[in-house]
Amino acid sequence: MKEKNIVNTLMKQKWIIFGGLIVIGGVFLGGVRFGSLYAPKEEKAYTALTTSSTPLDFTLLKEAISIAKEKYVHIDKVKEEDFLYGAVEGAIASVGDPYTTFFRPDDAKKFEEDIRGNFGGIGAEIGIRDKQLLIISPLKGNPAEALGLKAGDKILKIDDKTTQDITVEEAVKNIRGEIGTTVRLLIFREGWNDAKEFKITRAIINLPTLDLEMISLPGSEDKNIAYIQLHTFNGNATNLFYKAAFSALLQGTNGVVLDLRNNSGGYLDVAIDIAGWFMKKGEVVTKEKFRSGKTEQLIARGNGALKDIPVVVLVNEGSASASEILAGALRDNRGAKLIGEKTFGKGSVQELEKLRDGSTLKISIAEWLTPLGGSIDHVGLEPDVKIKPLEEKEESKKDEKKKEDVQLKKALEVLAPLVSKEKALPTIMLE
Repeated sequence: MKEKNIVNTLMKQKWIIFGGLIVIGGVFLGGVRFGSLYAPKEEKAYTALTTSSTPLDFTLLKEAISIAKEKYVHIDKVKEEDFLYGAVEGAIASVGDPYTTFFRPDDAKKFEEDIRGNFGGIGAEIGIRDKQLLIISPLKGNPAEALGLKAGDKILKIDDKTTQDITVEEAVKNIRGEIGTTVRLLIFREGWNDAKEFKITRAIINLPTLDLEMISLPGSEDKNIAYIQLHTFNGNATNLFYKAAFSALLQGTNGVVLDLRNNSGGYLDVAIDIAGWFMKKGEVVTKEKFRSGKTEQLIARGNGALKDIPVVVLVNEGSASASEILAGALRDNRGAKLIGEKTFGKGSVQELEKLRDGSTLKISIAEWLTPLGGSIDHVGLEPDVKIKPLEEKEESKKDEKKKEDVQLKKALEVLAPLVSKEKALPTIMLE
């Protein structure tokens, strides 16, 4: 697995970001999830803001600025560069992509510092969908999850500031802060009559990677189903998945439930590595499509040790980016059923372009497709079997073990008729 050193990456003019979602907590790459930094070899999509061959006429812009300078009552409070940066921000916002944004020099510098450093957070991925700031996924074992925040929760206010027209980057600046301090989030959830305020104490965010549990099918006492919860596609995930898969095979697994709920992504290389356990070498994991229509295929390169073992995949609104790529690959290549709820719909690649004055442009340059050409970005993946989790009662928060996971139960029901009674042999691991 190839991973770029973040410090070295900061020295370069261009960065590629896979995922584009923000984790509110500084231990995971300072708050931004970088994926496999696949730079397009020939594509130059980021060099133009319009497909028109006719040059833009900036006369209207100059005229508007001239009138503002001449007549605006508080012009003495406006800096000259504010006109320029405001115009750039407006132009970039006009593309309508929440992941394409402009950083003024000071904001760009802070962004780079965040990537290098640590800060306190709430332990949740946030993003924007339909112009609304929301929780993509609360991170397991962290403050947001402990207080009951869920994927899909809408963030209406941060402290006393409205989130209307806010960017993800602005939201991050407002939510993060010194460890031990609190931030107030006004949250609205589907099914609620009114919004509720959550007071969250900022903390160092600890992000688990993977959990393996051998469980039984309904009506069986044999614990021969590998239940793998993959929480993130970080740099440790490839090795941990190897250990989990090997352990499951040694224990005679003949079925896998891969849980990608609330996994908002990470390194693309890791998703490809893990897909290689379930697919034949050379099969397409995802396609990278540029604005020109050109596509490049990224293929499985693993040992296929689990390719003949039935698998189902659990997904929800918190499944995004690398999770959607892996889920789509397993469905298109293996016919794996997706169980749960529609995924988030984040399947694009952002590049950070350093501009001449120290400002930075973050721009979407490509999108990811499933092996059969299905779109992910802005649409997500529809599950084959739709099922919502049980509504959480207040008293159930005190004892997580008592809550029934109806989505996992359904996954086992779907998996049951596919499972062979013969145990898998781990010898294929030696390939």
